[in-house]
Parts: sequence; structure tokens; C-alpha cells
Amino acid sequence: MIRLLVVFLCGFVMVFDIIAQQDPQYSQYMFNHLAVNPGYAGANEAICLNGIHRQQWIGIPGAPVTSVFTINAPFNIKIKDNTTNHGFGLIVMNDQIGFDQNVSVGADYAFRFSPGITGDGKLGIGISGIFLNKALNAKWNVPGGDYVNDIAIPGETESVTGFDMGVGIFYRSENLFFGISSSHLLEPFLKYERTKYRLRRHYYATAGCSLPLNNPAWEVSPSVFMYSDGRISQFTGNVNMLYNKKVWFGAGYRLNDAIVAMIGFDLFNGVKIGYAFDYTYSSMRNHFTAGGSHEVAVSYCFNIIKDKVVKKYKSVRFL
Repeated sequence: MIRLLVVFLCGFVMVFDIIAQQDPQYSQYMFNHLAVNPGYAGANEAICLNGIHRQQWIGIPGAPVTSVFTINAPFNIKIKDNTTNHGFGLIVMNDQIGFDQNVSVGADYAFRFSPGITGDGKLGIGISGIFLNKALNAKWNVPGGDYVNDIAIPGETESVTGFDMGVGIFYRSENLFFGISSSHLLEPFLKYERTKYRLRRHYYATAGCSLPLNNPAWEVSPSVFMYSDGRISQFTGNVNMLYNKKVWFGAGYRLNDAIVAMIGFDLFNGVKIGYAFDYTYSSMRNHFTAGGSHEVAVSYCFNIIKDKVVKKYKSVRFL
């Protein structure tokens, strides 16, 4: 199992150079797989709701603020004596950067089966369809010129929509997960009144495992997350310590960008909450007035179990 994980990670790292951020990033990526990989839908074998809110580079005007909400669940289809496993998911994301606001709403589907890698693991092959809205609310200030006459600069208030797709595979067992996916498959052009904006195709890879320690109450969970658009890439590694599967804390490293500290709790009845703080050590740090980046994640997973209720009525009146 560990050998398979190492080969998977090394193969992906050798493909891309590691540089910087492009699409919205998450420090608690291990709780947010569905946002980038439709193959994850249904992987928890439960109905799961997840929300993440991230405020990046606190103190810089117009710095990214991202909120994402997902819900996914497994379901089965039975035809005669054959039962197949599937997953379904929904995702809503709002990403604000300066005067640029991006809103997307998508639906995910995954076909799930056991590939035989480990006894209890399942592989999901997924596809997603996403509706996009990109809006501008700006006040342009062009030194020595008039932006109205520059066809490369959009208007101060504009809103455009488009459709996009994504694909992915995600494998999960009790102690191992890995996934590869791609978003912006269609690379759509979002056309403003005078110019257009193209979404570049992105590629994602993630992997992690849980390793038991001598004390059965503790386990260590290393993981990595990588993405690239073919030109600009990013790598994040993380190690979490878990105690009785109820409390976790750990540290992460985002190459050429930040050191991450995180902590989380399994509160009650499947409700979990996590917090991450990014200490940025790159040149961006020179512009901060109030610290690094903050991220809060909340999730809730539950099962709907319908038990057959056998009603028996014994009475001297009704026999």
C-alpha cells in the first residue's frame, strides 16, 4: 500500500515544475476533495455536507476570499440481480478577488467499483458539469489614458456566464486515498463586451494514508496535494496526528509560499470542525498588516437507515 502511494506521488511531482497559486487554494484540502475531483462523490458511504471559508493574505486590500459548499452521497442501482454503486454531488463556490467575483454551481456524478487494490477500497470515476458566472465591479484608473478606448480593458460593471466540465478518478479505502482530476476541460471563453477571458485547463493530484502507531489511540496521516495548469503549479504537503479519531492537529508546507498549522475536532454525531492558519514566508509577507491566511472547515456526515417496523397488534377485540 505504501509503495503504491510513493510511486503515485513521485510520478506526478516529476511532471510539473512547482511555482505558485492560480485557482482558489485550500490548506485543508483533505476535507475538500469534491471541490476539485468529481470521482470523490459518494466516497464516504454516507450523506456528507461540507463547507469551507478562507480569507487569504489578511491585510492586503482585495485579497482572495473563498467560500465553498458541497454535498455528496452514494446510491445504488439494482437491475435484476446486479447492483452497481454510484455517487452524486453538488457544489457551490464563491471566490472574490479584488473587484472580480467568480460564482460557480456544479453537479457531480461518479461510478464506483472495487478495483482490488485493497480489500475494502473503491474507485470512483466521475464527471462534473458546472455553470459559471464571472462579474466585475471596478473603477478603472488608467494613468495617462482613457480605458474606454482600450478594447483590452472590460467595462467597469460587467457579468458573463459560461458552462464547463471536469473529470476525475478517486480511490479510497480505510487507510489510503489518492485521486487525479482535471477541471476546465472545455477551456471556455467568457466574453465581456469588449474583450474575453479564457479559463485554462487545470490538473490535480492528491494522495494520503493513515499509519497506526504503537499506541492504538494515535495514528499519523501524511498527505499531499498538487495542481497545475501546465505552466504554473503548486505543491502542498501535510502531516496530521489523530487521537482516538476525535482530535487532530498537524502542520503543512506549501512550496515557495507558506507554512500551515491546523487543528480540528470531531464534536458529536458526525459533526467536525477544523481550522488552519497559513504563515506566509514569501515576498507577499512584506505587504501584510494583520497576519497570514485563515481557513475554517465544517462538515457533517450521516446515514439514513430505514428499518422495517413490524407492527403486531394483540387485543381481545382484534384477533
